Amino acid sequence: MENKWLRAALPALLIHGSIGTVYAWSVFKQAVADQIGASVPEVEWAFSIAILFLGLSAAALGHFVERNIKKSALLSTAFFVIGMIGTGISIQQKSLIGIYIFYGVVMGIGLGIGYLTPVKNLMLWFSDNKGLGTGLAVAGFGLAKMVFSPIMMALQTHVGLWQMFVILAGVFAVMMLTAVALIRKPLEWHEQPLVHRFNPMALVKNTNFIGIWLMFYLNITAGLAIISQEKDILTGLTQTGGTMAFSVTAIATIMSIDAFFNAAGRIGFATFSDRLKDRNTVYQLIFLMSLIMVLLTYFAPQTSTVEIIVIVTTFFLINAGYGGGFSALPPLLADRFGMKAISKIHGMTLTAWAAAGLSGNQLASFIVHGLGMSYQVVFGAIAMLYTVAFLISRFVVKATRTIIE
Repeated sequence: MENKWLRAALPALLIHGSIGTVYAWSVFKQAVADQIGASVPEVEWAFSIAILFLGLSAAALGHFVERNIKKSALLSTAFFVIGMIGTGISIQQKSLIGIYIFYGVVMGIGLGIGYLTPVKNLMLWFSDNKGLGTGLAVAGFGLAKMVFSPIMMALQTHVGLWQMFVILAGVFAVMMLTAVALIRKPLEWHEQPLVHRFNPMALVKNTNFIGIWLMFYLNITAGLAIISQEKDILTGLTQTGGTMAFSVTAIATIMSIDAFFNAAGRIGFATFSDRLKDRNTVYQLIFLMSLIMVLLTYFAPQTSTVEIIVIVTTFFLINAGYGGGFSALPPLLADRFGMKAISKIHGMTLTAWAAAGLSGNQLASFIVHGLGMSYQVVFGAIAMLYTVAFLISRFVVKATRTIIE
C-alpha cells in the first residue's frame, strides 16, 4: 500500500515516539543519582551530552540521511537501542562515566540521525502542507513523554531502574525496526546530486541562517530550563506546604499533559504556519506567548493557589511553544533555502539544539543548585531569553530566499 500515512506519517511517529523519550529525563534523573551515588548536577550532564551529540550527529550526517532514509533509520535504531541497554548496565554497575558514554554519546548519535530521518520524507509526501508534515514528524517527541513517563515510573517501582532501560530498549527496537520496514520516499521523487559541493560556509555567512539559528537556540535553551526541571518544581511546591499539594500520581499526570501540549504545539503551530504569508511570524507568536507566561509566573504571588495554577499553565504553554519551534523550523528553512539540501541545512541548524543542550538544563541547575536561588529566578532569566528571541525574529530574519547547494 503506497500512501503518505503508511510510508511517512506512521514511521515518523514510531521513530520519534521512541527517541522522544529523552524528554522524560526528569522522571528518572533523581533516581539515577541516588542509585549510583552521584549528585543531580553530575547526572544532569548525561542529558546535556545527549542533546549535544544529537545536534552534532545531525549536522555531520545530514548528507547520509539525504541519500538513504532506510539506512539512516536502521543506524538510528542501532545507536539508540545500544545506548539504552548500555545506560541500564552502567546504572547497574554504578558507573557515571558509562552513563555519559551510553546515554550521552551513543544514544545522542541515535537521536540526531533519527530526528532528521523522517523530516524531509514527510515534506515530500505532504508537499502542499509542509508544516502539517513536519508537525506530524516531530509530534512523536511530545507524545513519547506523555505515553512513556507513567510507564517509566511504574517500571521503576515494579522492576527496578536499570531493568527499565533494558526493557524499554526492546520495546523501542520493535517500534523503530517497524519504521525501518515502512519508511520510503515517494516513487516519483528522485534525489538529484548537488551541482556543487555543499558549502556550509555560505550558510554560516547568511544573515537569515544566523538569525534562525539564534532564535531556535534561545527557544530551546529557555524551554529546556523549564522542561528539565518540571518534576523538581512541582515537588518543591508540594514540600513547601502551599494551598495545593501534588501527589506522585498528580505530578506524573501534569507531566503527561505537558507532553500532550508539546505534541499539540508541534502539529498546531507548524500547521498554522502553512496559512501564513511568512512562516517566521509563527515564531514571533511563540515568543510573545512564552514571554507573557513566564512573566506572569515570575510576578505571581507565592505559596498561593494562583501561583500554582499559573505555573502549571505556564508549563503547558511553554511546552506547546517549545514543540512548535521545532516543527515550524524545517518548512521555514525550505522557504528560505529550498528543498534540495534541506536535510543538510536542517542538520546544521540543529547544532543550535546541541548548544542549547549544554546551556538549558545547566542554566536552571546552576541557578538552583549552584547559586542556591529559587526557581522563581529561573523564570526571570528565561523571560530575558524570550525577549531577545522575539527581537531577532522580528528584526533580523527577513523574508528573502537564497538557494544554497
